[in-house]
Amino acid sequence: MEAVLAHLRAAIENGEYGVGDKLPSEAELCRTLEVSRPVLREALRALQTMGLTVSKTGKGTFVVANTVEDPTFGDYAASDLLEVRRHVEIPVAGYAAVRRTPEDLDHLTHLLERMERETDTTSWVALDTLFHLAVAQAAQNPVFRRVIEEIRDALARQSAFLNELGGRREQSNREHRAIVEALMDGSELDAVDAMAHHLDRVETTLTDIVRPARTDPSTEGGPEA
Repeated sequence: MEAVLAHLRAAIENGEYGVGDKLPSEAELCRTLEVSRPVLREALRALQTMGLTVSKTGKGTFVVANTVEDPTFGDYAASDLLEVRRHVEIPVAGYAAVRRTPEDLDHLTHLLERMERETDTTSWVALDTLFHLAVAQAAQNPVFRRVIEEIRDALARQSAFLNELGGRREQSNREHRAIVEALMDGSELDAVDAMAHHLDRVETTLTDIVRPARTDPSTEGGPEA
């Protein structure tokens, strides 16, 4: 899927498909790129999330931009989402470190262990959002949890995007473990640092993904199945 996405993205950024142009049909793209329809559809969804295309039912996929500026996850732009997460989740981690109950720690440890065993991306993403909700719950302030609930769908979409295109799952598991260990130690400073590091890595991965695609001469002619 990454190869198909890179190929189509480069074609858009290089002007092969201009703004307003309709992409070839799914059947045609599958034949040209020699990939299955599910793989192609994943790549097309990623293009849309990046803001390069829109899909119109019954009409096809159209190019709406030739550069990636700010991916959208549900109702929120990535930059807006990250800004709010920094102002909410970092202090929340600190509060959670000093207010968490034994039940909170048991719940977070259980979620972390499930995430570390999980191999299915969809299931892992669901656990990821539960993890961040659980940290907010451990802060013992219902407003914090309500804020995370509000952005829960966007968090899930962003998490799936980062895992599919940025291979974030194992790294994220390590970052989550550092957060839980800080909460177990009751260290407000370590919890704040661990959450800040986690969000820094999210931002770095997003930045890497949205950089202009580079065409690899060795792959000209399209990706293979």
